[in-house]
Amino acid sequence: MFTGITEQVGKIESLDHSESGGRLRVSFQGTAAPGGAPEDDSPIAASTKLGDSISVNGCCLTVVEFDAHSFTADLSGETLRRTNFGEKKRGHLVNLERPLAAGARLGGHFMQGHVDGVGRVTRLVPEGENWWLSVRVPQDLRRYVAEKGSIALDGISLTVARWHEGIADIAIIPFTYARTNVRSMSVNDAINIETDILAKYVESLLHNEKSQPTSHLTVKHLVEEGF
Repeated sequence: MFTGITEQVGKIESLDHSESGGRLRVSFQGTAAPGGAPEDDSPIAASTKLGDSISVNGCCLTVVEFDAHSFTADLSGETLRRTNFGEKKRGHLVNLERPLAAGARLGGHFMQGHVDGVGRVTRLVPEGENWWLSVRVPQDLRRYVAEKGSIALDGISLTVARWHEGIADIAIIPFTYARTNVRSMSVNDAINIETDILAKYVESLLHNEKSQPTSHLTVKHLVEEGF
């Protein structure tokens, strides 16, 4: 479980493809935000262990190798098909987040690290000190998007400021711009999307309700049976 609050930005050192998947190596070094902590003070590098889960651009991956400077994760064929890793190359920046710790404050929104699909950046323009980021959402995910609702883009918890014709407009503040990979995005870049889990569960419940035969079970009947 993640929150979408990016802890730091990593850099892809290598991405090797095979017939069945791939292997990704991400460096902690050389990615400090302007005015941020020194590179050697990576909070994730200091706590990484073999087998840990880590969100990379919103995709939950497992650490299979690591050292003080980088970590490695295996990518399945499904992961490459579902995410923007299929288009990533050496040197690209990625957002990193450790799983939510028990008792920690929830600053973003609940995210599973299960990418639903890939959108496309249609706009990234400044407005004063802020920025407007616009992303075209795939047709099959649009039913889960709502204006003023939550959405995860490359693992960042964001709010949909405007929703029109399949495009989500996101207001990006300077803090987010400087401390995520948004600062390196360009028009037509692929971007990982995870829609709000609440919307998906509501849809599933409504679908199951319609597919089930009408139940004659009532609260009164339950009370009579001693429940």
